[in-house]
Amino acid sequence: MHQITTHKLTFETISEIISGKKKIALSDEAKNNIIRCREYLDKRMASQSEVIYGINTGFGSLCDVLIPVTDLEQLQKKLVMSHACGTGDEVPQEIVKLMLLLKVQSLSYGKSGAQLETVERLIDFYNHDILPVVYQQGSLGASGDLAPLAHLSLPLIGLGEVNYNGKRQETKDVLKQLKTQPIQLKSKEGLALLNGTQFMSAYGWWCIMESKKLSTAADTISAISLDAFDGRIDPFKEHIHSIRPHKGQVQTAKNIRKLLEGSELIKLPKKHVQDPYSFRCIPQVHGASRDVIEYAENVFLIEINSVTDNPTVFPEENEILSGGNFHGQPLALALDFLAIALAELGSISERRTYQLIAGLRGLPAFLVAKPGLNSGFMIPQYVAASIVSQNKQLCTPASVDSIVSSNGQEDHVSMGANAATKCFKVVENLQRILAIELMNAAQALEFRRPLKSSPIIENVISEYRKQVNFLEEDEIMYPEIAKSVDFLRKGF
Repeated sequence: MHQITTHKLTFETISEIISGKKKIALSDEAKNNIIRCREYLDKRMASQSEVIYGINTGFGSLCDVLIPVTDLEQLQKKLVMSHACGTGDEVPQEIVKLMLLLKVQSLSYGKSGAQLETVERLIDFYNHDILPVVYQQGSLGASGDLAPLAHLSLPLIGLGEVNYNGKRQETKDVLKQLKTQPIQLKSKEGLALLNGTQFMSAYGWWCIMESKKLSTAADTISAISLDAFDGRIDPFKEHIHSIRPHKGQVQTAKNIRKLLEGSELIKLPKKHVQDPYSFRCIPQVHGASRDVIEYAENVFLIEINSVTDNPTVFPEENEILSGGNFHGQPLALALDFLAIALAELGSISERRTYQLIAGLRGLPAFLVAKPGLNSGFMIPQYVAASIVSQNKQLCTPASVDSIVSSNGQEDHVSMGANAATKCFKVVENLQRILAIELMNAAQALEFRRPLKSSPIIENVISEYRKQVNFLEEDEIMYPEIAKSVDFLRKGF
């Protein structure tokens, strides 16, 4: 059981919660924060003496329309219903579950005016895998992720659909099965649920965690390629990086040296003076991407521990402030930058694959013993090139775009949700590009036998060969690519 508190969530803590399938619960501190804020808001609104955006007014450009006190609860229900207009592909359930966790964390600070009952219902959904059906398209990334979070919130009021017990069902039917009544939203609650960045943040967390694994995988696979290509160790020596000490560059060079320690191949005398950039510049390229991943992680670490709805309630200061913490610009920029960094890992990977099949340095053309009769690894490189090209297209930044909405009231938006779903696709693409390089590198290494690579690399190849065999003659390749992707996703 993980206790939701005001202490900061770390990426590692979230990983432990998700991978360990831990249930979550509010700490006493969080409960008190939520109750205190709600009581303050109820007391403040009882007088009906002032106009407060979104609590007793309309939304967006309708902010000057005053709502009678008798309609405040209906206002919040209508808000959730009207904003649930997402479309496109369904958000993966693992992302939806993370959205629930992050929404609970944000509400637990007691600055949003949500009822304790509402937050605990979100927790029930999380703990029992009652996962709302959410769609990928519809958020401008300000005022937060309105459409996706509306779909996340519909089940609270007994509407919409959920994935439960392995099938998609109407929420009302699931609540009947569980003998549970819908929540009656109070003033401000609809805004508390819909204003926020949990869609962008959930995608961002997933992309960053996968990026960290893929960054490590890229180093390992490139080391296999380097050894199979009869590459030189010189560009990875410590002193060459000490005079240009970018953190990621230094770390990558260190990783490659460690991975190749004890290799018989890397110690061979070399006829060639230099390797192509895709090998020689691994520390510089992989390292730059590693630095971007760290930057993005720091941005999202702040975000997942923040209050991002509007207006924000400050009981201690006796203020209810309308601001812009829902604006996803920090996330949009970080996600665009991350997508570019990952695309570069894929771009340099595909170039190494190309070098391996080119018939250079004693390797047979297309890495088969009888090229001509066999096409060997010719077409997997085409596939990698196609995916690399798609990544380039996906790296057109979303964050530089903005379209005016809500009659000009919301006149600058981040498009961070589009940046998030694009980055998600780039991550998936990078998995496939690196898997194709691994196929080629493992195949090429066999042509260097009986010499061996390092113990670390030989162990990786040994595990890989349990799933993907050496290619003697042409075979149907797509199952081998799929198995290579699966091997990569499980980690080395």
